[in-house]
Amino acid sequence: MTARLTSFTNDGLTFDVRDEGPQDGPVVILLHGFPQTSASWSGVIPRLVAAGFRVLAPDQRGYSPGARPNTVGSYTLDRLVDDVLALADQAGAERFDVLGHDWGAAVSWLLAAAHPDRVRTLTALSVPHPLAFASAGLAQLVRSWYVFVFQIPWLPERLWQFAPARKLMVSFFGAPEGALADMAAVLGDPKRAKAALSWYRAAARSTAVRKLMRAVSVPTLFVWSDGDVAISRKSAELCARQATGPYRFEVFEGVSHWIPDERPEETAEFALAHIAEHADSAS
Repeated sequence: MTARLTSFTNDGLTFDVRDEGPQDGPVVILLHGFPQTSASWSGVIPRLVAAGFRVLAPDQRGYSPGARPNTVGSYTLDRLVDDVLALADQAGAERFDVLGHDWGAAVSWLLAAAHPDRVRTLTALSVPHPLAFASAGLAQLVRSWYVFVFQIPWLPERLWQFAPARKLMVSFFGAPEGALADMAAVLGDPKRAKAALSWYRAAARSTAVRKLMRAVSVPTLFVWSDGDVAISRKSAELCARQATGPYRFEVFEGVSHWIPDERPEETAEFALAHIAEHADSAS
């Protein structure tokens, strides 16, 4: 059993992490998305802890003050995957379940694909496997207009210093009231906003991630919501082609992109049922 963590290190960086639940319990790692922090899991964590899990929820690269490198190349997906493995190693977790939302889901897909020896089960929310996302064609391209805007150097993060610009951005994506403070803290901090945007900018330029682009063999649950303005149904449905192991696709009706914020209880229930279903095969 390892000591309770408040931080972990990787690549010369220091990350903040929430470590809750029994220290000898099975480990589940929660990965947040953009523009949020580990606070986005506040409604989910107590339910996982009550079920006996040790929950690790890091503030990922760029979101932790001590893990905010200046170069875009420091935010490639392979580095983001390595950060999660470093967390698991320092928590003493040889194997773990992973639950990711938005960008955290993208990291989770590639983590599970590249390291099936470490990941017991994958639960991905909102964002599909990167290959499904890339192959969805015009239906997805239209919804991803903001990704192209985020490539413009310095402009988005400069605009977000003004409250009306921040409000316009989060309201367009239907962010719920309870998530606004967390998002405002990210977008309103110039250094943190620039780092968060570096995830998008690195993804558009990196070739290193190609080695991670493979199908997922671990038991996988993908949850999409029909009120998501950023991710098309076609992208979501194409995920099945990227799963070679047990796979289940669920749709939350009448829910926006922000599934953990809007439906924390159902998110935890779905994840726990998925983990329990595959406990024997994943052990």
